[in-house]
Formats: sequence, C-alpha cells, structure tokens
Amino acid sequence: MILIADSGSTKTNWLLSDGKDFKLDVITCGFNPFFHDTPYVLNEISKSADLVKYAAQVKTLKFYGSGCSSSDRKKIIADAFTTFFPNADVMVDHDMLGAAIAACFDEPGLVAILGTGSNIAYWDGSKISPTNHGLGYILGDEGSGSFYGRKLISHFLYGVMPEELSKLFYEEYKMDKEKAIDNVYHKPNANVYLASFAKFLSVQPNHPYVKNLLLTGLTEFVDTSVLAYPQHKQYPVHFIGSIAYNFKPILEDLALQKGFKVGKVIVKPVEELLTYFLQKKK
Repeated sequence: MILIADSGSTKTNWLLSDGKDFKLDVITCGFNPFFHDTPYVLNEISKSADLVKYAAQVKTLKFYGSGCSSSDRKKIIADAFTTFFPNADVMVDHDMLGAAIAACFDEPGLVAILGTGSNIAYWDGSKISPTNHGLGYILGDEGSGSFYGRKLISHFLYGVMPEELSKLFYEEYKMDKEKAIDNVYHKPNANVYLASFAKFLSVQPNHPYVKNLLLTGLTEFVDTSVLAYPQHKQYPVHFIGSIAYNFKPILEDLALQKGFKVGKVIVKPVEELLTYFLQKKK
C-alpha cells in the first residue's frame, strides 16, 4: 500500500491506497519539526486507529510537511515514521515540494501556499528553485491564516475593529489581552493559535472591514511573493490551502490587476499527489 501525507502546522491529511479499489482518508494533527520532536510525532500518530491498523501494510510513505526543509529536521519526522511503519520506504520532504507536484505534476509553474502559513516557489517541472520566502509567522506569512489571526486579535485589542464585529469576536473567543499574550508568547504552536482565528473572516465576509483586511493581506502576499518571480508573467500561479480556496474571488481580482493568471486552487493536495505517484508506477 502507498500512504501519502500533506502536513501543515495545523493538521495532516493522509491518504492510503492499494492502487486499485481501496482508499482511506485519515486526519491527524499537524507535524512541524520546528515545534515537535520525534516522540511527540510517534505518540500522535499512534492515536489514529486507522494508521495503527494498516501500519504494517504500508510499503511506501511520502510525507510532505511544513518545516521539513533540512536533513536534520526531516530526520525528526522520518525517525518516528520508520518506527511506526516498519515495512515502509519512508520519504520526508517539504510541503512546498508536495504543493508543487500536486499542482503542476511535471509541468513548470509558480506554486503558492496560503494556509496556516504562506510560501511560494517556482517549479521547473522537476525541482524547486531556491527561495527567500517562507519566513514564518513572525517575519513573513503574509496573507496566511496566522497573518489574519494576528491582525484580528490586535485590531480587537486596540479597539479599531468595528463595534458590531468586535462584539461578535468577543462572544466567540472571550478574548482579552492576557489571554492573547499567554497563548502567543508563553505556549507552543503560536502560529496555529493565531491561524485558528482566521475562520472569523467567514462570519461576515462582505463587511467592509473584512473585505479590506482580506484584500490588504492578499495584496501584500502578491506584491512581496508572486510579483517577486519574473515567471509570473509566463506561467500560471497555482494556490494551495484553505485561505486561497475560501477567498479565491479576491485572488482572481488581484490577478487581473497585477498581471498574472490564477491556475489551480487546491484545498488539500493529497488526492493530486496520490494520482501523480500512482501514474508514475504504471
């Protein structure tokens, strides 16, 4: 059996297949070697009854995850998987590579991730070009869930969020300054915490404040990331992730204004990844 996994900082989507009739979707928490060690990963995947049930039958595992861009960080994740899946050939790599393969297969294109975090890279059909993007939720992540969560919290606490939205925000999250500071500065996975507030943008998506906030964040991502690549004039820009998927019309309007073409918009790349690797086996 082949097992494909795409992991952001929030969750991991797993897709198990025998290449014929059997297919199984599994969701676990996200794994990021910047925040998680090998025992943590092993303990968390052991909580999935489906993964436990089929672990010994997995022959090929391809895992694409946030933060898996260096050999030492890949090893953190791979060590857990080689223990848990004893008969599997394990491959661990960066989620940017998984996004590129899912969106482009063997064709060139620009691929952007807009989920919990944000990133972009040029894929020439066989490899990703080096990139200065993907700076994380403190230095970067423009237009991502963590970006919008940070803006929503700060605007609420500063009192600049419109009153009608501020009331809704407080009713939903019971937010105060101490709670925000504790979760962002003292507890782990601050990026996931911040991104969890992005769903508030869907409460009243047509409110002028929300529309302006969405446009501001996505414009910043386009200006700093998409337009930084000259290839945006030649190839479509594919988008991966929940933010891109939920606010696709704004991206399409920006594309018209900024002179690039939106390609595929994919919320979960695992289906495309599975299709790609099954085709490669034929």
